[in-house]
Amino acid sequence: MARNDDTYYQRRVNSSYVTSIISITLVLFMLGFLGLVVIHANSLSRYIKENIGFEIIMKPGSKEADIVYLQKMLDTKPYVKTTEYITKKEATKRLSDALGEDFIGFLGDEDNPLLPSIDVRFYAEWANNDSLAVIQDYIMSHKAVKEIYYQKSLVHLINKNLRKISFILLIFSGLLLFIAVALINNTIRLSVYSKRFIIRSMQLVGATEAFIRRPFVWKGIMQGIISALIALLLLTGVITAFWRNIPELAVLSSYEMLFILYVFVLVLGMLVAGLSTLFGVKKYLNLNSDKLYG
Repeated sequence: MARNDDTYYQRRVNSSYVTSIISITLVLFMLGFLGLVVIHANSLSRYIKENIGFEIIMKPGSKEADIVYLQKMLDTKPYVKTTEYITKKEATKRLSDALGEDFIGFLGDEDNPLLPSIDVRFYAEWANNDSLAVIQDYIMSHKAVKEIYYQKSLVHLINKNLRKISFILLIFSGLLLFIAVALINNTIRLSVYSKRFIIRSMQLVGATEAFIRRPFVWKGIMQGIISALIALLLLTGVITAFWRNIPELAVLSSYEMLFILYVFVLVLGMLVAGLSTLFGVKKYLNLNSDKLYG
């Protein structure tokens, strides 16, 4: 009979351990998946902003040396990501390709109304109307520049919408993080609860609190590590599937940010599981014998 009781109890302990790992894995996976959404949303935001730029129209008769000098000067600026010099001939070719006919052919090169230009793309941090206005004034001071074209209303609209999306994602991320920590904490405490009689038995034979806590905390940390690794494997599978079916997402992905996300999920699993186990064990170390059956 004693052996049957021991077997039954061991099964309950093992079942509690497996259930705990599954629960923590699911919570960490959901948190990691939200992290993926945030990373790709941030990358998409940068991509959109960095495709906002100036079309600098040069004055008729501008010397190519002056245009190239302006381009090189812009390339040295910290806010400029890329520049492209579009000659009069190249501008004509692009327009003809877009319209599907040689509309300049009958005019001749001398009557070509198109002007050479420089397309400038800026880093995302500078893609707002206030910064662009300062940059515009600086460029307009160059003697070869006729005018600068960019869609101010579009810049304002993009930044306004991106701020809203970022705020919503921030609130949702904070809420899910809080829920994740609470769920992991409760799962670990339930796991410790199933071992409360072991804790009391160790106290009765004279074990110190530090000696009792140590194996439980290490086991809790291992639970966190195992759960995090499983969650990260699932997350890697999701990323691979998305990249395979939507190749554009791979372009938006930042390997540096993905590495940080993976480390965050792993550390969070270890930290929350370890601390929850520590506080759970501490609770039952100070619990009266009468309450062990409650």
